[in-house]
Amino acid sequence: MESKFKSGFISIIGRPNVGKSTFLNRVIGQKIAIMSDKPQTTRNKVQGVLTQDTSQMIFIDTPGMHKPKHKLGDFMMKVAKNTMKEVDVIMFMVNATEPIGSGDKMIMELLEGNQTPVFLVINKIDEVHPDELFGIIDSYKNEYKFAEIVPISALQGNNIDRLLSTIESYLPEGPQYYPADQVTDHPERFIISELIREKVLHVTREEIPHSIAVVIEQIRKEEGKELINVSATIVVERDSQKGIVIGKRGALLKDIGTKARQDIEMLLGSKVFLELWVKVQKDWRNKSNQLRDYGFRDDEY
Repeated sequence: MESKFKSGFISIIGRPNVGKSTFLNRVIGQKIAIMSDKPQTTRNKVQGVLTQDTSQMIFIDTPGMHKPKHKLGDFMMKVAKNTMKEVDVIMFMVNATEPIGSGDKMIMELLEGNQTPVFLVINKIDEVHPDELFGIIDSYKNEYKFAEIVPISALQGNNIDRLLSTIESYLPEGPQYYPADQVTDHPERFIISELIREKVLHVTREEIPHSIAVVIEQIRKEEGKELINVSATIVVERDSQKGIVIGKRGALLKDIGTKARQDIEMLLGSKVFLELWVKVQKDWRNKSNQLRDYGFRDDEY
C-alpha cells in the first residue's frame, strides 16, 4: 500500500548555545543559520526546509530562551514563545554537558499544558561518556513528561536519522509546502546579513557583545558580468565598538569582508564584490523604530 506524504512544522527551542543552529545546518545540509559560541546568536525565527521522499519538515530555529535585558531581548522571547503555539512537534534541545539549569526549568514550565508533542533532544552526546546519559535522561524525566527522548550530536551527526524518522512518525498527512530544492523561506538579503553578522562575532571575539546589526543597503548584479555587488552597513552602539570592528588600519573589517564574501559566494553561486561600512547608532536595541528598521518587526511574528 502506498504511504501518504506527510508534512509539518517543528519548533526547536532551548537555552542559548545548546546547538540549535548547528542542528539546523546539519539537517538542511547547508548554512542558513549563523553559528557562534556566544549565546543569543539567533534573533529571528529561521525556517529550514527538509524535503524527503515521504515527507517535508519545516524546522523553525528560535532565539535561545533567556531573561530579556532590553527591547531586542523582549522581541526574541516573544518570537520563541509564539512559535510554540503553531507547530506539530516541539524539539526541546538541551546540552548533555550541562546539568538542568533554571533556564531549562523555565522552558518546561512554559510547556506545561501544551497539547503539542514535546521531544527532549539531548545534544552534544559526543562530549560525555555514554554511561552518563542515563542520569541525564532521568533528571529531565522527573521534570516533564516528554513524548520522546532522543540523544544526538548535531556536530558529528550521531542519531540524527533516528530523530528525523521519529519526528516524521508524528507529522500529519499534508501537502508539500515548498519546492523540493528550497531549503529556507528567508530571502537571500536576510541570510547575507546574517552571514556578515556571524563573521563580525567570530573576528571580534569577546570584544563586541551582541550590540551589532547588519543592514543590507543593496544587492546588484553587474550587467554582462558574472559579478554581484553587495553593500552593507554594520551598526554598533558605541564609538569604541566602531573602532574595534574596523581594527588597526582597517584590518579587522577587511578580514570580516573576506570571510563573509566567501560564504555569500557559496550562497549565491557567483563572484561577489562586498563593500562594508560601520555606523554608530547609540542604544539601538532599546529603540522600537530602529529595531523595525533592522528587521525585528513585531507584526511579522
